[in-house]
Amino acid sequence: MEKIIVHAKFHTGHRQIGYPGKCRFVHGHTWRGTITVTTEEFPRDDLDMALDFGDLKRVLRELDHKMLVVPSDKEFVDPALFEPEGVVVIEGKGPSVENVARYAWNKVVDTIRDKFPGQGKTYTIEVLIQETENNIFIVSKDTTI
Repeated sequence: MEKIIVHAKFHTGHRQIGYPGKCRFVHGHTWRGTITVTTEEFPRDDLDMALDFGDLKRVLRELDHKMLVVPSDKEFVDPALFEPEGVVVIEGKGPSVENVARYAWNKVVDTIRDKFPGQGKTYTIEVLIQETENNIFIVSKDTTI
């Protein structure tokens, strides 16, 4: 087995629409993320490299200094009110740590698919997102690309 692990830190804002507590207000976090990709043997590019560490870190760093929202957050998805470049729309009912982890997991799949399409390799991809010092969510799934 071979494994690639990257860590990254990013700062974002979000709000949980409909949440009964203070998280319904716009607030921010310094998030930490860890992406782990495991496979029997990674394919290699022309430089004999597997996945580029920077490409995997970019999945998380592209969230840095952005507002994380869902499609139902009408104010933040309105380009007349907020610059689209500063907003990341993720799937789900709210930009929870769970949905941020799923968003990142899907972006890792896209990254692998772009670099090594149609190889038929099975990867275990784990994305750990730490929203605060005490709150962590992990999504870990296998996918064949």
